[in-house]
Amino acid sequence: MSDYDIDDLRAELDDFAQPEKKGGRSPREERIIAGFEDIQRFVQEHGRTPQHGEDLDIFERIYAVRLDRLRSLEECRAILEQLDHQGLLSEETAAEVQGAQAVDIEALAAELGTDEGGSDITQLRHVRTIADKRVAEEIANRERCEDFENFKPLFEKVRRELDQGVRTSRVIRKDAGFMKTDIKAGQFFILGGQTLYVAEVGQPIKAPNGEMDARLRVIYSNGTESDLLLRSLQRAIYKDEASRMISEPGAGPLFSDEAEDGDETSGTIYVLRSKSNDPAIAEKREVLHKIGVTGGSVERRIANAKTDATYLLADVEVVATYRLVGINRVKLENLIHRVFGPARLEIEIKDRFGKPFIPREWFLVPLFVIDEAVERIKDRTIGDVVYDPKQAKLKKLA
Repeated sequence: MSDYDIDDLRAELDDFAQPEKKGGRSPREERIIAGFEDIQRFVQEHGRTPQHGEDLDIFERIYAVRLDRLRSLEECRAILEQLDHQGLLSEETAAEVQGAQAVDIEALAAELGTDEGGSDITQLRHVRTIADKRVAEEIANRERCEDFENFKPLFEKVRRELDQGVRTSRVIRKDAGFMKTDIKAGQFFILGGQTLYVAEVGQPIKAPNGEMDARLRVIYSNGTESDLLLRSLQRAIYKDEASRMISEPGAGPLFSDEAEDGDETSGTIYVLRSKSNDPAIAEKREVLHKIGVTGGSVERRIANAKTDATYLLADVEVVATYRLVGINRVKLENLIHRVFGPARLEIEIKDRFGKPFIPREWFLVPLFVIDEAVERIKDRTIGDVVYDPKQAKLKKLA
């Protein structure tokens, strides 16, 4: 219990709340306290009480009206007295005036579109109950990550792997059995439109309800971090309908561990060399290769090469083939073309009907580099590199 602060305990109890018992806070009191907490937070952030003034932010003006009402109602003062560690309800603070003229509370409340001028402070707009705000505050209460440069490459790599199909993201549904134990160090999630990384999972803590919990170190893609509880992260993931879990590399559709029944290979990478006599092509013949992926016969695919602009309207020779098991052919081909994109042949030819055509699968790259790329596909490190034409080698992405 010593590891839990009051907020943690309150968050745990929120999920197991029983009907209001005698002596507990009523919904009315909860709303009064929640409204006052908004003002306290403003004072903490700005170092002053909220003020009236047409040139000020609308929420500051709302908080100023709200504070005036809370000060004027004896019932509210009685509820908030013990929580007023900043002295906001004291006579001295209440006497602070920014400006020479008095404020018409009723008129200003009407202008701002609030119910502040009414007699019931619990009907204030822009106020959420403590229970409603708890999870949002836990997620929003973040600090700047001082060592974010150590984590930034991880986020960049995950983004590339998602784009390339090396990783996938899937929707998380509570009824699908997603548990706290499914959250582990090294995992990535998407929450509130941000990618987050679970950098550390602390020692187990026994929660008030008897279940085990743990303090996390969570890094966000915007350079912030938080130390929320494992159970709080799980609860936030459930509440965000757009939240997603990011798979491990190789668990996505690009690779699978086994071939489908009756299928010894699910794809063949083929490398072709053109037999064209066009000087612009012939002079580069030794390093000019067409790289593609097919699920059928390579020979059948190239049978009519000399009539197809894709093959530069010339016969081709097969210089290498690589059979791979359990791949998504479309994603793999896109990935290969991304890696060798900097060396793509820039040429325009006319097809057999005289229409201009720009082939997209021919690259000025030596065969030994293609061999290396295939090895990287097999060991699943291909997403980390790109071809450098100047050095004629694969290099790590910056």
